[in-house]
Amino acid sequence: MSEARVKAGIWVHVALRTGSAVGKPGMVLHHGDDDAGGILLLLRTRQGFVILSQTRDPNGEPAWLRVVDSADQSEADTIVERQRRRDPDLWVLEFETPDGIPPFEAKIL
Repeated sequence: MSEARVKAGIWVHVALRTGSAVGKPGMVLHHGDDDAGGILLLLRTRQGFVILSQTRDPNGEPAWLRVVDSADQSEADTIVERQRRRDPDLWVLEFETPDGIPPFEAKIL
């Protein structure tokens, strides 16, 4: 039996509310497909951006792949545009996270 998955639009809504509740506000930079869009996170830190892409671990569990550990605005914009060209259904979220940690529980690979 396959695992039930949360629609992307609902997941984004919950992530933004969670971020606001814990003092790490976020915003949608690009609206993806509400049902099945992938998600790219930009975590704005004191040093620049940490960029995470939604993926699965070897056991099939939800996880985040660290695309880049420290990017400036120009590099982050380039990465986002490259990812969006490959996946037009992609959601792009940005969170203010001085510590570089997502505002929700996340397994980072």
